[in-house]
Amino acid sequence: MAKNILLIGGSHGIGFEIATKLHTKHTLYVASRTNENIGNLDVNYIKYDAEKDELDLNDLPDHLDGFVYCPGTINLKPFKMLSTDTFRDDMELNFLSMVKILHQVMELLKKSDQASLVFFSTVAVKVGMPFHTSVAAAKGAIEGFAKALAAEYAPKIRVNVVAPSLTDTPLAKRLLSNDKKKEMMDARHPLKRVGTADDIANVAAFLLSDESSWITGQVIGVDGGMSTLNVN
Repeated sequence: MAKNILLIGGSHGIGFEIATKLHTKHTLYVASRTNENIGNLDVNYIKYDAEKDELDLNDLPDHLDGFVYCPGTINLKPFKMLSTDTFRDDMELNFLSMVKILHQVMELLKKSDQASLVFFSTVAVKVGMPFHTSVAAAKGAIEGFAKALAAEYAPKIRVNVVAPSLTDTPLAKRLLSNDKKKEMMDARHPLKRVGTADDIANVAAFLLSDESSWITGQVIGVDGGMSTLNVN
């Protein structure tokens, strides 16, 4: 069944792959800073900066069946080099901006028979990793928020979180900038490769579909086995 889905941040990386998978089957509203890459897709583009702008509800339909929030950061530095302002900035983009948008569109989501919300975390919330203090704190807030929201709005709205490990996207370009780095990162995962945007988008598309209608309040690790397996 065709759905009205709002995708925040769909011009690059995982967001773009989600848009690519969904645009022919659903009515897709993509709110992002640029329409780069999505110009050839059948989507309704809304120019939008998650940290600065308010959504104009006139740009959206009378109800929403799906919501995906993709903006995020990879800010990997030793704790002593991360200022309080850095923590605040990461929390603002990853979490608080998402909360702000949800406040705006919640009434549209409640008009659906059963809306599905998909957020993104990181494997570093479950598995402690050095240099991840800021991003793990912000993404950890998302996981706790998602479970509480899922409980509050069940059964009307489903809420789930996808928690990837390192994924080959523009956001991770610095970490995969040459063959040696990529080989090293591949080897850290039990499945011996880093993720692709397609790997993550497949799970997001599933969670937005009716095929996942009995799944809510979950944090789903899509991480090549990193969060649960020790094969080294």
